[in-house]
Amino acid sequence: MQVSTMSGPFSVFKYLKMVRGLNLIIVGLTQYFTAIFLLHKGFTWELLSDEKFFLLVLSTVVITSAGYLINDYYDVKIDYINRPDRVMVGKSLKRRWIIIGHTALNFLGIGIGFYVSPIIGIINFMAAFLLWLYSNQLKRLPFIGNLTIAILTGTTLFLVGQYFREREYLVLCYAIFAGFITLIREIIKDMEDLKGDERFGCKTLPIVFGIAQTKKIIYVISLVFCIVVFLLMISVNIVLPITLSVVMIFLIFELLKADKVKDYHRLSTFCKVIMLMGIISMVWI
Repeated sequence: MQVSTMSGPFSVFKYLKMVRGLNLIIVGLTQYFTAIFLLHKGFTWELLSDEKFFLLVLSTVVITSAGYLINDYYDVKIDYINRPDRVMVGKSLKRRWIIIGHTALNFLGIGIGFYVSPIIGIINFMAAFLLWLYSNQLKRLPFIGNLTIAILTGTTLFLVGQYFREREYLVLCYAIFAGFITLIREIIKDMEDLKGDERFGCKTLPIVFGIAQTKKIIYVISLVFCIVVFLLMISVNIVLPITLSVVMIFLIFELLKADKVKDYHRLSTFCKVIMLMGIISMVWI
């Protein structure tokens, strides 16, 4: 399926690439994994046929996709430097259609959220607003933008606990895990994107403090991360925090050696793997 625009052909595949289709699938699966393995301990027809929970997941995915659109809209000049091969704003779709799509998706996601429950609707509204504010301002500030995305990532799990009102402590543990690893990954991505960010006046941690000091900040965050997860999970499953500590030691060791863009890209991808490992670990809780 293709429709013609003044900026060239726009296909469904290109749209899915723009909104990070694979990431959206992971977001949806994470919420379902949380419900299935943390709250219900297995597949049940009751869960799979729960229309409102499906809509909650759908609203999360829709708002996340809107966030990706607006982020690409504001970052197009920076992306021409950092990721020129991935730029589609102004090429595959005109800029005004990006804004229209972003607005429509946000209204849809927030509306679905309010249909599920007023609390979910309010959380979705705040998430949509923060994603816009992040793309417009916060991501260009040291640490605040990184922390915003980390909190929003943890919120995707918090929504599941809020909906079911079951085993909320366990859901909170995984939300904190997701938030910490996202925070580390976002800072590493800033190190990867240093060249473009610096040229357009961003004030990310690597620009303000330099690469060496930013690495030290990541070391401290990683240590706090491991301690917090250990204290939270020790009464639930001792194997998980020990495994996480080993994985994080490997990450820190690789970060010590990293000094090129491709090194930081590889570490950013490895953080995604850690997140995926965390999701899979829900099966054994």
